Amino acid sequence: MAKKAVATLQSGKTDGRTYTKVIKMLKNPVNGSYSFEEKMVHNDSVKEFFKN
Repeated sequence: MAKKAVATLQSGKTDGRTYTKVIKMLKNPVNGSYSFEEKMVHNDSVKEFFKN
């Protein structure tokens, strides 16, 4: 019964789930090392983040 009560409380909270943490691996052309770019972006602009 407690699980059902928790599930009903979470259904009203949708504002925190509109952002996604994305991580892109970038290769340095000079020495070949890799670095990572992390960002919190809106769900609608995830594809745009990986395009660039």
